[in-house]
Amino acid sequence: MRHEFRISSAALAVAVALAWAPGSQARVTRIVIDNTATIAGQPGYEQLTGRAFGELDANDPHNALITDLALAGSNGKATYVASFRIRKPKDGPFSGVMWHDVPNRGGDVGFPTDSFAGGDVQLLSGWQGDNAGGTAVPANAACLPPYTAGCATPAFNNHYVMTPVVQGLKGMVLGRIVNKPFGPPTNANGTPNQNANATNQPLNVMGNPIPYFPANSSDNSKATMKVHLSETVNGAIAEGETIPNSDWKFCYGAGGTFASPGAPTSLPVRVCLGNSRTFDAKKLYQVVYEAKDPYVLGAGTAAFRDVGSFFRYASAADGNPLAGKISSQIIRGVSQSGNFTRHYIFLGMNEDESGRIVHEGAWPLIAGRRVANNSRWGQPDGVLELYQMGSEGPQWWHSFPDRARNIHPGGILDRCSLNNTCPKIVETFGGAEVFALKMTPSWVGTDPKNDIPLPDNVRRYYLPSSTHGGGNGAFDQSPADSGVSCPGNNWGRGTLRANPVPSVALVNRMRVALRDWVTNGTPPPPSKWPLMRGPNAERTLVEATKSAMGFPSNVPGIPDSIFQAENFIFPIFDYDWGSEYDHFNASGNPNNQPPSILGVVKMMVPKVDADGNELGGVPTVLRDAPVGTYLGWNITAGSDSAQYDGRPFHAGQVCNYIGGMVPFAKTKAERMANKDPRLSLEERYGTHKGYVNAVKAAANNAACQDYLLTGPEAAGLGAKCARSQLPAGAADDWALLVRQAADSNVLCKDFHVAPGTNPPVSKCFDDSGL
Repeated sequence: MRHEFRISSAALAVAVALAWAPGSQARVTRIVIDNTATIAGQPGYEQLTGRAFGELDANDPHNALITDLALAGSNGKATYVASFRIRKPKDGPFSGVMWHDVPNRGGDVGFPTDSFAGGDVQLLSGWQGDNAGGTAVPANAACLPPYTAGCATPAFNNHYVMTPVVQGLKGMVLGRIVNKPFGPPTNANGTPNQNANATNQPLNVMGNPIPYFPANSSDNSKATMKVHLSETVNGAIAEGETIPNSDWKFCYGAGGTFASPGAPTSLPVRVCLGNSRTFDAKKLYQVVYEAKDPYVLGAGTAAFRDVGSFFRYASAADGNPLAGKISSQIIRGVSQSGNFTRHYIFLGMNEDESGRIVHEGAWPLIAGRRVANNSRWGQPDGVLELYQMGSEGPQWWHSFPDRARNIHPGGILDRCSLNNTCPKIVETFGGAEVFALKMTPSWVGTDPKNDIPLPDNVRRYYLPSSTHGGGNGAFDQSPADSGVSCPGNNWGRGTLRANPVPSVALVNRMRVALRDWVTNGTPPPPSKWPLMRGPNAERTLVEATKSAMGFPSNVPGIPDSIFQAENFIFPIFDYDWGSEYDHFNASGNPNNQPPSILGVVKMMVPKVDADGNELGGVPTVLRDAPVGTYLGWNITAGSDSAQYDGRPFHAGQVCNYIGGMVPFAKTKAERMANKDPRLSLEERYGTHKGYVNAVKAAANNAACQDYLLTGPEAAGLGAKCARSQLPAGAADDWALLVRQAADSNVLCKDFHVAPGTNPPVSKCFDDSGL
């Protein structure tokens, strides 16, 4: 949840007092703490919000890989301003552990209860320097105390980094408009729906503006707009016409028109059609245009390094409010931020400019690639739709060949291995990362023949049959058939129910495990993910076909057509980004727009059981005591679906990185009537008590393999392998899951309103054995 505070005159005085300029050789040259506030529900903690001012030397070897750094700034030096936020004990005790959380598209990151209870510190700092949408740099970001009317304290609405800009540099950029127009002319609150305009549409990536203005907004002569009639998941494109430049113009603002486009004042860049043309929801519009003034995005990665190093190592005399309190630091990122975590390690940024390790631990969650944050014209908001960067170069930890793309061997850990600055790494992810976020080449390479061994400092945990980030955890035999939104650029809706398989319990367990591993060397549980090789029972990574997976036929709502190569799994493409681009390091200038597709990398997927649920991952309760088939993928709706909403371009293809669910029938008669091959709930469990017992068995299996936190409350409920004590603030997830199952509607015949619940909550009162 984002917290925003108004700065008082007293806080201004604090900001002045805490503005600090260190001596020479400091990469962070000044910090300003703009606000100090209490944290609701955590009286022993306080929150500091401020800015870090820094300088980067293009001649320093630690910065050598930063694209265009030498072209920015002056005398080989370039500056940045990065936001930061610290949550720390007011007076102690401090545990010594600091979690350096990576903001996702400028957003806040919550701090878990057990981290507060354990006396840990949280640091968030900006890294994404494209100044667009959620990462917009506020006015006055560079202002320093003493403030004046014209240069006051900047408002804090999001995390950002003000990166250097290469003024006057030009190049070609690609943007796409898909499934437009859609929605009603007005929003629910009565305001105009800016995306419903049939002649004026923005150039966005993942809902945020493409961050580059045209070199000349009044001249589109160097630009091209092509129509795509269709695109398959594996890159087959049916092109339509090239729209004459006389029929479109750049325009600015939702009220911009073809007749009077106006001058660019703010993002997004918009395109206006004229001469009686309108955008067609059945088509995609691809614009390649000349842009100017690229950001030095890699400076944001270095800023993240420098801020982490400052609060890890700087002294009280340097102005560090955490001086002497931090003995270990863990970088943690989720989704896009997890991709950044992998990117950060690959670039060797975990070594600061003094040669010290910055983060002793690292945790990329639900992250299957690296973020595009070190190339000219990069778009770090991208989610790996067609022509978006993020899978270039090695995606695996160990050095390994890349034969399919003919790139020399390498790995993410190559640079940190040279100077002993590699962190201890835990990675967690699930089904959606396999089917839409191109995860499996990091396990088996680009020409899958063998499993790539994990280095000793890496642990890997796969949450089978899960959606991106996990589901709501509901034990529900009758989930609502409301459809789900597919992420990405106006992808549309999914035809299947939302996948409820939660990630919370695994995340809770791995947070404790990584902390223990970093602080006292306690090994985490064994890695667990689908493998190509090994004993027969462990060969659970196969080709992405229905037959190889063993997926059952006639599961309601799942047509065989979804398993066709053009519909089923997003592959890595071998793009030719041009001669000025470094395809190994994913740096330099991608001067070939749109890039040619030289080849399609073969993807692998987990095998499934007779229900269609995935094999080979960490034991998890809802998957092992299922009430349906849980999928790491969904199916994009078309005009023949109840979930159709006017956006059919990707109809029938895998819905962009969101999972699905198909519930089991409740009775054998219902199953037979629907010709459903999967056993009904009654055939599996008999009664509600039988289902709760199955959940207990699944929870015991996970706990006894050390993948589930199990404490004294669980022991009182009959749990096996329960701990006598959990870390302070940690959840007893065994007990929580089993109580959820006992209260659920699964095969329940007797419901009552639970005493003391407001609003009233109905719970099952069948004999559950609790």
